[in-house]
Amino acid sequence: MSNGTPGPLELRPVPGPGALGGGWRRFWDLLYLMAVNEFKKAYFETVLGYFWSLLRPLMLFGVLLVVFTQIFRIGDGLQENYAVFLLLNIVLFTFFQEATTVATTSVVAQEGIVRKTQFPRLVIPMAAVLTGIFNLGTNMVAVVIFAIAFGVLPMITWLLFPVVLVVLIVMASAVATLLSALYVRRRDVAIIWSVVSTALFYGSAVLYPIAAVSNETLVHIMFVNPLVPLFVQTNKWLIDSGAPGAAEAAGGWEYLIPSVIVSLSICVLSVWFFAKEAPRVAEEL
Repeated sequence: MSNGTPGPLELRPVPGPGALGGGWRRFWDLLYLMAVNEFKKAYFETVLGYFWSLLRPLMLFGVLLVVFTQIFRIGDGLQENYAVFLLLNIVLFTFFQEATTVATTSVVAQEGIVRKTQFPRLVIPMAAVLTGIFNLGTNMVAVVIFAIAFGVLPMITWLLFPVVLVVLIVMASAVATLLSALYVRRRDVAIIWSVVSTALFYGSAVLYPIAAVSNETLVHIMFVNPLVPLFVQTNKWLIDSGAPGAAEAAGGWEYLIPSVIVSLSICVLSVWFFAKEAPRVAEEL
């Protein structure tokens, strides 16, 4: 102003901390701390404690094994070492389903912390994924013991399993991150994802080998799902070396391109959307 008196101050919105605010070191420290606390809290004051992380997939495995081998009697005719095939797939899919489902509501569940504390927002959904990895590690030990006990001998291709595992964890992390950001805006996301994840369970070659699907068009449609190549390749590398790999089962490498595009799209979208929404999370809650 002309008389030297300062004018009214302009109020500007101050964005909250971003997805990785505070640096990578702080991010990893908080991630580990939160994941360990969530893992302990999940089994706090339960009778069986951490054994529940193994018992839950085993119970589902037992029910499905009886259904497919004793009631319908088709399991052994579809897949060599069907019991091992079924248990391994259930353990892997359970990790994906639980990590993404828990992560969906994780940011809203931590509303008090989000409103009052400055920390990287990405820690919250990723803690749900890391907790799932803790459970997966425990379960995979049981799967290996079970497989050897049922006559599945170790193969050199077992060394390739970490490749599948890394891709599965990346996919779970991308989906979990995207869903957690979407749920802040729309609570319908949790209900929709519960239906979608159930559909994925039956459509991802978890209960049956892909060779059991005789409709070629349906096989091509199934391979758009990024989880299908992972489960198909896992079967070949860990259980039945004579089973078709992902490329062979799909009908050629070109039929794997759609699943790669879907995977990359989900990863890019999750990174972009969460980074965009992270500074405004506290306002939306």
